[in-house]
Amino acid sequence: QVQLVESGGGLAQPGGELILACEASGNIRPLFSLGWYRGPQRELVAIAPDHRSPKYAESATGRFFISRDGAGNTAILRMYNLQPEDTGVYYCNAKVGVAGTPLDEVWGKGTQVTVSS
Repeated sequence: QVQLVESGGGLAQPGGELILACEASGNIRPLFSLGWYRGPQRELVAIAPDHRSPKYAESATGRFFISRDGAGNTAILRMYNLQPEDTGVYYCNAKVGVAGTPLDEVWGKGTQVTVSS
């Protein structure tokens, strides 16, 4: 079983910065990807696949940057130039398995990001 622990988030002013972190533990091998999604529709914000380039939502491109630590178990989302429309609950997502086969998917509990002056 995979557990995801999210941290970060909070309140930022427009133009400000926040950092989110998500640590995966448990039965996480092979870890196909770690990513962040937003809102009740779980819209993709950024995803860091194993051994491939990250992908971003159009709204996040150039402002948000996702990376994984050396062991690959933690995903860091650095968010710059935050705007009110970035407000929402951010959910960490882990996909476990091998490309080309059905992947197990795990969600974190979510962390609130509020951008307001």
